[in-house]
Amino acid sequence: MSTDDRVAVTTGIARLHAAPGLAGPGRFGLVTNHTGVLPDLRPAAPALLAAGAPLVALFGPEHGLHGTGQAGESESARTDPDTGLPVHDTYRRDGERLDKLLIDSGVDALVHDLQDIGARCYTYVWTMFDLMVSAARTGIRFVVADRPNPLGGLVSEGPLLEPAWASFVGRAPVPLRHGLTCGELARWLNASAVPRAAGRAADLTVIEALGWRRAMDAHAAGLPWIAPSPNIPTPATATVYPGTCLFEGTNLSEGRGTTQPFEIVGAPYLDARFAPALAELALPGVHFRDLRFVPAFHKHAGRPLRGVQLHITDRTAFAPVRTAVAMLAVLRRLYPDDFAWHTTDGGAEGTGHRHFIDLLWGSDRLRRAVDAGEDPLPLCDPPSPPGRWAGDALLYP
Repeated sequence: MSTDDRVAVTTGIARLHAAPGLAGPGRFGLVTNHTGVLPDLRPAAPALLAAGAPLVALFGPEHGLHGTGQAGESESARTDPDTGLPVHDTYRRDGERLDKLLIDSGVDALVHDLQDIGARCYTYVWTMFDLMVSAARTGIRFVVADRPNPLGGLVSEGPLLEPAWASFVGRAPVPLRHGLTCGELARWLNASAVPRAAGRAADLTVIEALGWRRAMDAHAAGLPWIAPSPNIPTPATATVYPGTCLFEGTNLSEGRGTTQPFEIVGAPYLDARFAPALAELALPGVHFRDLRFVPAFHKHAGRPLRGVQLHITDRTAFAPVRTAVAMLAVLRRLYPDDFAWHTTDGGAEGTGHRHFIDLLWGSDRLRRAVDAGEDPLPLCDPPSPPGRWAGDALLYP
């Protein structure tokens, strides 16, 4: 495959492939998965080995090294058949267990190359954070081979997570749509949350993505799109995800088990009122289409559901977080006896466990406002430049 003429960006991993010394001295491990490819779609790990890089181990996140695991899953392989390198599963490991994993791997540095999608509740950035904390504690250098944020970098949206609600879908005070690349987020975390967790900052290097500008979304960057996880199949999914991820905390299907996860939501109790009520809100950049679907798995598997599909008409005007919050308020108003929140164990309300919506939102304020019949939109700060919260962590113009 030849490089597409639209490719405007040289990723950090492509730069490392051309100059393996950018990772610094010694042997390194690669934190990666199926998204870790060069612009011509060659997998990065074997390409780095062929280029003479001292790569000695691979580290996989949620969904596994090859991206076959569903949400909450990883993979069991201990050796990568394509490279012969050992594979270390980082999912659900932190603290001393993760420290021991790094020490036992024998690496001098970790190189992080995972495609994020720009949303706080997407777990790849928290895999990065946990590994940065362990790297700081164990004296292992940390290198981020940077990639573009597929949503662009002009806008952040949603509240900062409150520390009491930290979890693996949010470890630090980051907006729901953060507007940063992984390299920028690593810089911000290393100046704030990593020292608090590890007692010191990590020895951090960012290999910047050359040619990326904040106004570029996934299409403008021109890089091949690879679904970062099983339920983010397209850039359109990534566009809506920072908002519709909130439906994971409800008894509505968020479209898992269909070909359009997060672009559609539905439940057995929704009816003809829902789509028109959303249309009356005249939310910018989106239209809502009434539809019916049957999920093949996950919530309400095998049951006929009614709901809506979000059709994005203007990606610049569309505000995913504000849109989803407005949808939740409509649901509570129209279906007060049926709409419910899920708890962290996947059960119904009142089971004694934390509400998953609180972990996704970063506090219990959204849930309490919706339940009280209050307008929850004031909880959403207007979309703003990410520099307002990330300060001098920004690397790109």
